[in-house]
Amino acid sequence: MASDDLRARATAWLADDPDPATRAELTALLERLPASADELADRFAGPLTFGTAGLRGQLRAGPNGMNLAVVTRAAAGLVGWLAAQGGTGPLVIGYDARHGSKAFAEQTARVATGAGREALLLPRPLPTPVLAWAVRDLGAVAGVMVTASHNPPQDNGYKVYLGAALGGPAGAGAQIVPPADVEIEAAIQAVGPLAEVPLGEPGTVLTEAVVRGYVDSAAAVLAPGPRELTVAYTPLHGVGGAVLAAAFTAAGFAAPAVVAEQAEPDPEFPTVAFPNPEEPGAMDLLLALASDTGADLAIANDPDADRCAIALPGADGTWRPLRGDELGALLADHLQRQGVPGTYATTIVSSSLLRSLCAARGVPYAQSLTGFKWIVRAAEDLAYGYEEALGYCVAPGHVRDKDGITAALRVAELAAALKAQGRTLADRLDELAAEFGVYATDQLSVRVDDLAEIARAMTQVRDKPPVTLLGADLTEVEDRLPAADVLTFRTDAARVVIRPSGTEPKLKAYLEVVEPVRDGDVPAARTRAAAALTELRAETAAALGLG
Repeated sequence: MASDDLRARATAWLADDPDPATRAELTALLERLPASADELADRFAGPLTFGTAGLRGQLRAGPNGMNLAVVTRAAAGLVGWLAAQGGTGPLVIGYDARHGSKAFAEQTARVATGAGREALLLPRPLPTPVLAWAVRDLGAVAGVMVTASHNPPQDNGYKVYLGAALGGPAGAGAQIVPPADVEIEAAIQAVGPLAEVPLGEPGTVLTEAVVRGYVDSAAAVLAPGPRELTVAYTPLHGVGGAVLAAAFTAAGFAAPAVVAEQAEPDPEFPTVAFPNPEEPGAMDLLLALASDTGADLAIANDPDADRCAIALPGADGTWRPLRGDELGALLADHLQRQGVPGTYATTIVSSSLLRSLCAARGVPYAQSLTGFKWIVRAAEDLAYGYEEALGYCVAPGHVRDKDGITAALRVAELAAALKAQGRTLADRLDELAAEFGVYATDQLSVRVDDLAEIARAMTQVRDKPPVTLLGADLTEVEDRLPAADVLTFRTDAARVVIRPSGTEPKLKAYLEVVEPVRDGDVPAARTRAAAALTELRAETAAALGLG
């Protein structure tokens, strides 16, 4: 971008920016030209676009960042689109404890009321599932959740949910999908100068009754049964702690022991490199607490509490975090054994064990593209949906989205029932393996600074795909372009799915091997599967040009 054009665009943005802080930030960059040209050009490389259900980006001035100007424009486009659809009812707005979240939520409310629509704000920083629940419970036309989930501290985001009138039976209270996202983005781009966007009253701040309603609804998901269980927990510096504790006690469990250093919301996430339970080291403090307290189960939520991770104690005193696919299978098996009717769904990158489990039991099964906006729409009679990235919808009638609070309740319910029988979650995993084989999964995830690296790797593997996996000829190659940038390679006993992340600057390869259990020896099958995964990981890295 030429320096004169860059200066002109930045100057025009400055004149339209309602936030003194980001105006000062942009002014400082202009004063440092030409030294700041690259940074300034990145901020004006293009506007943030609607991806996984909304906006997500770095907190910074300019159109390619999350800031008050971008949020004002997004809110104006959204409420304009809602009006154009003839949607009636309030807009309910939630926010987490990240930098800027409350201000972005309050600005969204003022834009909504300025357009003549009632705005309802959740009473404090709360989990995303509370917002998703409130959209349906309050009869809202739509919902906005200001959060960047488990992204780094410098990020924030803006997720949009639709109510029953516009979302339809399978999408009521769910994240938006095409064409709504494209139409909302077009409405955002059509917004004129921000000075012409009318701002109204701050909206109505809801009382704690909305939180109590969510908690009571979550507790009611469980069936009667044993509740004797010792749990260690971390909200990972996020907003899930108080709500999860309230849900546990409402359901009859003792409140879990909580990692003190991570108990309160902190937008800097000071004890972890990345605030994501999947990341190495993120659960270290939790596992130490679990050992110290003699816990039966360790549970972590991500910062907006829509994901749930668990770890199990081993015989040698160590703790093993479960992969998302392992917990996904445990929860599906648990719900099916309880007789929960309906379709059980997962994504194209999750383990194929759920398909095998459903086929053996005559239970309806569905598969979707990645993302909960697709999972919850896999069937109107959805009983359960999960994705390998620690997302679980265990009660679609409660929240039609991933919900780390109710997932934690359900796994505690299962763990307590097994404990009453003198068994553990690890025992149940071994029983499933003995019946269906070992379905071992892993992920090769590469974080990049330059998104062009992802495009280069995807081009390389398309131009020169593997012809074998683990020495076996491929039985299937599937390229989902242009509908989705996803490649799948499959043999009878192995599978690799490759895709760019929709929410982070990452390239992801999802690996699976299926190892039969011989003579009832599950540990031996697990050892063989682990070795095969290591080999498959190396093969995949080489195919992507990363080895």
